[in-house]
Amino acid sequence: MIWEEFLSGQGAVIENGDTRGFAPHWQSSALQTGFVAPLTDLGLILVTGEDAGSFLHNQLSNDVEHLNATDVRRAAYCTPKGRMLASFLYWKNEQGIVLQLSRPLQAAVQKRLQMFVLRAKAKLLDSNSEQVVLGLGGAAAAGVLQNWFPQLPTTANTQVTNASGSLLRLPDAEQHARFQWITSPELAQQAWPALSSQLQVVNTAAWRLTDIQAGIAIILPATQEQFVPQMVNFELIGGVNFKKGCYPGQEIVARSQYLGKLKRRMGLARIAAGQVLPGTEIFHSDDASQPCGMVVNAEEEQTDSSLALIEMKLSDQQEGKLHLGSATGTELALLPLPYEILDITQ
Repeated sequence: MIWEEFLSGQGAVIENGDTRGFAPHWQSSALQTGFVAPLTDLGLILVTGEDAGSFLHNQLSNDVEHLNATDVRRAAYCTPKGRMLASFLYWKNEQGIVLQLSRPLQAAVQKRLQMFVLRAKAKLLDSNSEQVVLGLGGAAAAGVLQNWFPQLPTTANTQVTNASGSLLRLPDAEQHARFQWITSPELAQQAWPALSSQLQVVNTAAWRLTDIQAGIAIILPATQEQFVPQMVNFELIGGVNFKKGCYPGQEIVARSQYLGKLKRRMGLARIAAGQVLPGTEIFHSDDASQPCGMVVNAEEEQTDSSLALIEMKLSDQQEGKLHLGSATGTELALLPLPYEILDITQ
């Protein structure tokens, strides 16, 4: 791809969609002062046609039919048993509705969705060669972006669109605004000298760390079909609409919400380990026989510590009792999430 070739020329090393080779975020204060990261690990599906909205509305956990031009929303795509196959970020552009997900999942998820189009007037297109995604954040990011977007989106989960592409404002991380700029490879290359001179260029992993700081779960190959949306707090970040009509797994998702209190939730933890893999099991020190949870997402904060989102039983979320990989593994230090866990029956 043109964009990946360009990044390679800038010193990037791209393996399995993950861009490395730039300065690790922990070598500077870039996540606070200002950064730009190529988000090559994210895939884009463009859904076009007059039935695009109604088709997706019947497949996803959130409202798509009433999506307007400034909305940015999240949704789960579930199996009939309510287990998440993918987590989507989605919005409208002038061509249709864009679905963003973990790139390694895209081919299989796109194929599965295509199976259900049937007579609907909707087409699903791989948009990765036409569009690239940049992640920007930190104190300086908004000012730099005004070179292309004089009017910025002012609140989380909204977007503005102009000739430069789509600019999405996403939930803050550590009290700093975060943006995704979706644009053409050509414009991204033109903008790169200005971006890289005013912001610290960091690896893709830096953006994933800010997602974790914001308490946002991203479903990956290692965690497919492991979670009902509420188990990863998806309804708390606006990813589930309980008033919309049916979609695959809707009955299970609704039952989890309304019949009794939820027993499993996602928390935030710091782990004294340099690399923690999604899907790694979590154990409680009082029970070595079986895991009590699982790592949803994890990224290095420093060379010897990681920040992780962990899904587990609420009753087992106890400081000093949780360990990585085994009941005697590395201890997890629990941290507060940036939003409140509302474990109540609606």
